Amino acid sequence: MAVLAARYWQAMEWAYLVCVWVAGTALVLISAIIPWAVFTRYVLNSAASWPETTAVLLTVVLTFFGAAACYRLGLHMNVTLVVDMLPDRLRRVADFIVELLMVVMALFMVVYGIRLCQATWYNTIAEFPFLSVGVVYSPIPLGGALTLLFIIEHLTIGRPAREADPHLPVE
Repeated sequence: MAVLAARYWQAMEWAYLVCVWVAGTALVLISAIIPWAVFTRYVLNSAASWPETTAVLLTVVLTFFGAAACYRLGLHMNVTLVVDMLPDRLRRVADFIVELLMVVMALFMVVYGIRLCQATWYNTIAEFPFLSVGVVYSPIPLGGALTLLFIIEHLTIGRPAREADPHLPVE
């Protein structure tokens, strides 16, 4: 069983790195494209048609792959005010309920994301007539599937150990 857990952890580590690289690349590209849009619009006085659409499409990629990566390390946004006041036993129950709700959300993203991709597969975007809308929406089910795999990892073998944040003060 330990060998299986180690292999699953290693696979999730690779999946996490892919998520980080994909989301990071999308962020870098967005950061390069937006200034180009501003330059062409205000300096050249001839706005390019593609930068805004490209930035929006890259934001979809950034959002769903980045969210999966953040979930794996527990860096996603959460509000724990009430849960933190619960006794340990109830806190563990609440955490488990949250994980079950995350499973529901990830499955929703996979199932309905695939349906959305299928429904829009033959539609195109005006600025990119060669690009299928279904391809554009594919990060939704992919991000959902990756999140589901990370949930399984969390529930079975736990979250990966986080390194100390170098930005926090030393106690």
